[in-house]
Amino acid sequence: QVQLVESGGGLVQVGGSLRLSCAATGRTFSSYGTGWFRQAPGKEREFVAAISWNDGGTYYPNSVKGRFTISRDNAKNTVYLQMNNLRPEDTAVYYCNAGPADNILAIATMISRGDVMPYWGKGTLVTVSS
Repeated sequence: QVQLVESGGGLVQVGGSLRLSCAATGRTFSSYGTGWFRQAPGKEREFVAAISWNDGGTYYPNSVKGRFTISRDNAKNTVYLQMNNLRPEDTAVYYCNAGPADNILAIATMISRGDVMPYWGKGTLVTVSS
C-alpha cells in the first residue's frame, strides 16, 4: 500500500507560480504512473498532469499545457507539479493520484476513458487571487 502526501499549496496572485509536491511512502514510485487532478468548489474533478516513472513520458490537458510541468525525483520518491502563470480558474484542491502503469501511453489512455489510478492523497489547496 502506498501513501501519498501533497504539499506546496497556498495563496498566490494571478500570474504567479507555485510548486506542488507529492511524496510517496510505503513503496517507491517505480513502475507506477503518477498524476495530478484538481477539483474546484461545485465543479467536477479535472485531470491536470501525469508522468510515467517507467519511460518518463508526460501528459497534459490543453487547459494547462505550456503553464504546468510535472516532474519526478527518483531519489526523493517525489513528484512535482510546477505551475506558472496561474489564473483564478486554477483555484482548486489539487490531488496526487498514483498506481501501477506500464508507460505514459497506458496512463493517457486510462485517463481519456475517465479512469483513475487507485491511490490518492488528501489534497492541497491552491488559491489564485485576482
